[in-house]
Amino acid sequence: MSGVTPSNPLLATHLFSVPSFKAAVTGRATGIGLMITQDLATNGATIIPITPDLSSTSSIKELAAQIAEKEPQGIHLLVNNAGVAKEKEPTSFSTGNVDFNNAESITTHLGKGTPESWAETFQTNVTAQYFTFVEFISMLAAGTKNTPGYSASIVNIASISGIMKGSSSGQFTYAASKAAFLQLTQNLATTLKGVEVRVNCIAPGVFPSEMTAGESDEANKSSLEGKGKGLPAGRSGSEEDMAAAILYLAGKGGVFLNGQVLYSDRGNLLTTP
Repeated sequence: MSGVTPSNPLLATHLFSVPSFKAAVTGRATGIGLMITQDLATNGATIIPITPDLSSTSSIKELAAQIAEKEPQGIHLLVNNAGVAKEKEPTSFSTGNVDFNNAESITTHLGKGTPESWAETFQTNVTAQYFTFVEFISMLAAGTKNTPGYSASIVNIASISGIMKGSSSGQFTYAASKAAFLQLTQNLATTLKGVEVRVNCIAPGVFPSEMTAGESDEANKSSLEGKGKGLPAGRSGSEEDMAAAILYLAGKGGVFLNGQVLYSDRGNLLTTP
């Protein structure tokens, strides 16, 4: 076909592949993190091992120092994906018979949450993510400097729960933490524009994971068969959907995007704002 050559910048392989990219993904053992890791690796990226322990600033600093020593030319992508929902069982409306026309019933149910579950959820979903990207900024800036025509980026994985107007089925802690993460994305994008490190966010709807399905198989994959039929797309999210999102933001086709939130939700927000 006329105009289609290996060097044509309009080819999808140029826009949405990540050859020779160095990428770090937190929370990559299962669910969306595993999807993203496999999506990036399949399209040419080298995945940098990340320790599961991001619970303290000292462990994060140690991890970043080790990676910086091994990657003197910097890295191209940090995906902040680690997340928990510690209050899912105690306060989820699906786990109790709540009378929403009775103040005492609502109080009793929501009172099952604990300050500890709030603190632990925010520690993983917000605080640890903050201190992780702080330690990776210099490596990402180096990745930009050493990769002509490209700017390295951070992609935060939030959730549509962070902007929905409803009750989040009683999971207030999780929704509040994801709203904070969305705000943090905007703060960071503005702060890092001068060092040419982009910051974007994917806010997924329902995707299969241990959090949504309750379990995973021997390959650490989860299934949500039959879920999402009432949504415009008629199904829950798939690995292909997540691959399209991360490759768009991380690849060369996404270098014009900064401070953006990509709602990969199959139209969920159209039916439940």
